[in-house]
Amino acid sequence: MRSGRIQSSASCSASSSSTFPHPPCLSSASRHCKFPRLLSPRALSLSQRVSRNCLVPETTQFSFSKQSSTNKKRLFPVNVGALVTSNTEAISTGPLVAEEKIGVLLLNLGGPETLDDVQPFLFNLFADPDIIRLPRLFRFLQKPLAQFISVLRAPKSKEGYASIGGGSPLRRITDDQAEDLRKSLWAKDVPAKVYVGMRYWHPFTEEAIEQIKRDGITKLVVLPLYPQFSISTSGSSLRLLESIFRDDEYLVNMQHTVIPSWYQREGYIKSMANLIEKELQKFDRPEKVVIFFSAHGVPLAYVEEAGDPYKAEMEECVDLIIEELEKRKITNAYTLAYQSRVGPVEWLKPYTDDTIVDLGRKGVKGLLAVPISFVSEHIETLEEIDVEYKELALESGIQNWGRVPALGCEPMFISDLADAVIESLPYVGAMAVSNLEARQSLVPLGSVEELLATYDSQRRELPAPVTVWEWGWTKSAETWNGRAAMLAVLVLLLLEVTTGEGFLHQWGILPLFH
Repeated sequence: MRSGRIQSSASCSASSSSTFPHPPCLSSASRHCKFPRLLSPRALSLSQRVSRNCLVPETTQFSFSKQSSTNKKRLFPVNVGALVTSNTEAISTGPLVAEEKIGVLLLNLGGPETLDDVQPFLFNLFADPDIIRLPRLFRFLQKPLAQFISVLRAPKSKEGYASIGGGSPLRRITDDQAEDLRKSLWAKDVPAKVYVGMRYWHPFTEEAIEQIKRDGITKLVVLPLYPQFSISTSGSSLRLLESIFRDDEYLVNMQHTVIPSWYQREGYIKSMANLIEKELQKFDRPEKVVIFFSAHGVPLAYVEEAGDPYKAEMEECVDLIIEELEKRKITNAYTLAYQSRVGPVEWLKPYTDDTIVDLGRKGVKGLLAVPISFVSEHIETLEEIDVEYKELALESGIQNWGRVPALGCEPMFISDLADAVIESLPYVGAMAVSNLEARQSLVPLGSVEELLATYDSQRRELPAPVTVWEWGWTKSAETWNGRAAMLAVLVLLLLEVTTGEGFLHQWGILPLFH
């Protein structure tokens, strides 16, 4: 099989390449600033008053350059390389470290640690308006609906967590990453404290923030543990931080910055290439193995209508890893697909399960799965990839299966994250000019709000996945059928809430909210 990207027949138009601006470089030394920021005039003038960094001058010249591995066009300034290398030697952190208390906040999704945690975890997940977005008229039913769905889905989810040891290892691994990052920072003469804030389980982001306040942190670097930025992952955590910061006097005045994504850092790319190279050697004929990058999916509308840069960043990330492998004379065929879709709406394509079947049909016999959007082992790697997709691959005629482990605490990876933190420290800026201005919800007065205003301006109302009615057995029809079913469920819930009678009360679900 000829090396290069394999185009799955399942990809269709949804997988066509599109380029979106990268999240703004709020820590200008931690990643190259490739794109001008898309701030409103009001936001831009305010940013200038608080000395924001890494604005691309209007005179910056841009050019198109072809990536050799995929022949896709990328837009970037002519004097900036795609791969970001560490440059801590040029950073003077002495005065910062001596005069300030430095903190690093790692953001992650979270996961249930025991089987008893599964249903409460699912409740927290579905109670998030960004996960289930109800019409404004029915917003008061968010928690009852989350309780209903979490109770229904808990038994199936428990089976999955039971198969991987009775709970998610995500907290333990993230805690280990935080400790190793702290040690690396101290070894580099930056005595910072590192905190972990999970979105949907302990330790919650709110708990981490309270500890940050108790420790008297004066400068904070926010580091989402998602290599690529998406409004559904990093964006969700930043939206939560936005609401926490705005309502707290201490946080309003605390200086901070965000490293929005770091997929193009040299340490990350080389660490991924190292793991791939190591796993390939376990096959009898390594050169015949297809490298199968599997990323977490997002609804297509997030990318096409909300401008989520996730797809563009993911494709560039794969390009950089492949280029690093080619430097090592590894020229295997490869492909990228997206996993974990839910519901009837269209998600990024090609889908992982469809692609695996398609590769088997094409005669592929060896497949190496690479979880490209995950840096920790959890349910989607240990159960979805290792069990479900492996079984599907074997059923589809693929005889040899392998999987690259998540990065975890790989020393090169952790050291590079430490470098990213150090390089961002000189650019930590004030959160806001005044408390009054900080409470104007849509004005980007600090790094978190500025990032959201630029790349998540529609966060109050994400676009509907389907806007045109179609008759027949189509995805659009499925979506509208699902909406009709959801409306029926909402009506039943409304009747239960108003009358106090019904099966949810009989099951003891709704009384929890009385």
